[in-house]
Amino acid sequence: MANHERNKNILLELIKLPDNSRCADCGAPDPEWASYTLGVFVCLNCSGIHRSLSSRVKSIKLDYWDDKMVEFMKSNGNAKNRALYEKAVPPYYYRPKESDCVVLKEQWIRAKYERMEFTGETKYPPLSYTTGFYEGMLWKKGKENTQFLKRKFVLSEREFTLTYYNKENESKGPKALISIKDINATFQPEKIGHPNGLQITYQDDDHTRNLYVYHESPQEIVTWYNAIRAARYAYLRTAYPTGRDAEQKEPFKKRWFVLDSQNRKLFYFKGQLDAEELGVVFIGTENKGYSVKECVPKHAQGNKWKWGVMVETPKRQFVFMCEQDREQKEWLDALKLVLSRPMSPLHH
Repeated sequence: MANHERNKNILLELIKLPDNSRCADCGAPDPEWASYTLGVFVCLNCSGIHRSLSSRVKSIKLDYWDDKMVEFMKSNGNAKNRALYEKAVPPYYYRPKESDCVVLKEQWIRAKYERMEFTGETKYPPLSYTTGFYEGMLWKKGKENTQFLKRKFVLSEREFTLTYYNKENESKGPKALISIKDINATFQPEKIGHPNGLQITYQDDDHTRNLYVYHESPQEIVTWYNAIRAARYAYLRTAYPTGRDAEQKEPFKKRWFVLDSQNRKLFYFKGQLDAEELGVVFIGTENKGYSVKECVPKHAQGNKWKWGVMVETPKRQFVFMCEQDREQKEWLDALKLVLSRPMSPLHH
C-alpha cells in the first residue's frame, strides 16, 4: 500500500512538469491518464483512443502502478516521445486540439503511434502528401436535397485545383473545377450528421459555395483533409490571391454564421446547410480601420436578441445580434482574436 501511494505521488509530480502538464496528443490541460507502453501522459478522451490501439493506459489517480511502470514513465514522458513520434510532421498537417472532433484526434494518434508516419524513417506519409495528387470517391450532399451521393474527387497540386464529377463516367467532364486558392476545409460532424463529415468552402464567382462530404473510412477523410491543406500550403508558398469584401444586405434576419479565421472572413447563410452564402464580411486589423465591440442598438431593446456585436470596416458598420450573452462573448472573443493577428500578403 505504501508503494502504491509513493508511486502515485511520483506520477502526480511528473504531470506538473511543463511538457507533461498537457495531453501529449490534443494539448488538453491536466492529463490524469498515461500510456505505460508509450510513456506519455494523456487526457481522458485521448486515453480512450489509446485503449483501442495496442497502447496500455491507466488512470494516474485510480489505478495501481508498480515500480517498473513508474520508472518507465520517468525515463520517457511527453517531450521525449514528441521528439520521436513527431520528428517529421509536415507543416501543413493539422495537429488536433482539445475541442476538435473525435475523427481528427483518433487519426492523429493512429498516424503517430500506429502507422508511425512522422518519425522520418518511413516512406509513409500517404502519397497525397508527397506527390501532390490524390483521387477517390466521397459521399457528397446534393445541392437541392439532403441525399448524399457518391462522387469522384480529384486533387491536383500541380494544377492547384480540386475537381469533382457528378457521375462516375468522366466523359461528360467535371461538375466543378475549384481553385485551391479559394478553398477551405473544416470538420463538421454534427452539422453534416456523420462522424466523418467534412465541409469544403470555396469561391464561385461572387459567391461562396459549401460542399458537404464524408467518407466511411476515418483515415480516408482525414487524408483528404490534410491533402487539401498540403495543396493549399504549396499554393500559398508560390502565389497570393486577392480578396474583396462583400456587404451584408439583410440585417436583423435570423442567419447562420461561420467564421473562417484562416482567411479572416465572416460568412452568413440563410440556413445551416445552405450551399451558397448570402454575404461575407472581411475582418482586417485595427491599423487598417477595422474594429469589433459589443453594442445594444436602441431599437433592439426589449427584444430577446439584445446582445449585439458591432463590426466596423473602413466602408461601413455591421451589427449582429445574439440571443444569449454567452454567445455574444464567444463571438467577440473569436472576432477579436482574428483582429489581433497581422494580415498576410494573401489578405492584402
